[in-house]
Amino acid sequence: MSLVISNEILEKIEMSENQLKVEIAVMLFQQERFTLAQAARFAQMNQLAFQKLLASRHIPLHYGMEELMEDFYNLNVL
Repeated sequence: MSLVISNEILEKIEMSENQLKVEIAVMLFQQERFTLAQAARFAQMNQLAFQKLLASRHIPLHYGMEELMEDFYNLNVL
């Protein structure tokens, strides 16, 4: 699925496309709809940078079995 957001809307909310992606990723992470890895990937950031962003906003990490398994898988792929 693709979602098209016009430049007019981005200008109205005073955000770039990348900034909007980051905000969506943060929101979905807070709602526990994204894992840390999924949110970072959606925001086009590495996980450490995304964690630092969350920390700067005082947003706690939720790290469960799903995240652990995803991290384990990512380590094995490398």
